[in-house]
Amino acid sequence: MNLKPETLRRIEEVIPHYPVKRSATLPLLHLIQEDVGFISQAAIEWVAAKLELQPINVYEVVTFYPMFRQKPIGRRHIKVCRTLSCALMGGYKTCEAFEKEFNTHRGEISPDGEVTIEFVECLASCGTAPVVLIDDDLHENVDGAKAKKLSDQIKAEAAKRR
Repeated sequence: MNLKPETLRRIEEVIPHYPVKRSATLPLLHLIQEDVGFISQAAIEWVAAKLELQPINVYEVVTFYPMFRQKPIGRRHIKVCRTLSCALMGGYKTCEAFEKEFNTHRGEISPDGEVTIEFVECLASCGTAPVVLIDDDLHENVDGAKAKKLSDQIKAEAAKRR
């Protein structure tokens, strides 16, 4: 597996903090996903070997927690809340607006590789529904017009990088 030296160093620092190696599973998976962007089968096997576990033990963790991804995503990650408050306030239409703007569907990478759009469970801002998390930035009261504005910003930033 190809991890950055900094990630490997942090992994080596994390493991001794736990009296039982198995307890380092979550932190190691977070570090790997932060570095690589997702948790591959090779990563599962690598973590298992590192922590002296069977790969199924690591796979169970990866598939249990929704924050772990098993496939690559676009450069930007758009998460639209789908729980009750957001759904009632138009979260589904917000998600559809992003899909239309980037010519993609939920869970897929847009044709330009720029975004992946996902429905997620509660983003903990029910009073300002519908809410959207773009990478690490929370956006509140995101209707179709605001989704268009946010999409235009993402497209403009992508154009600058090219």
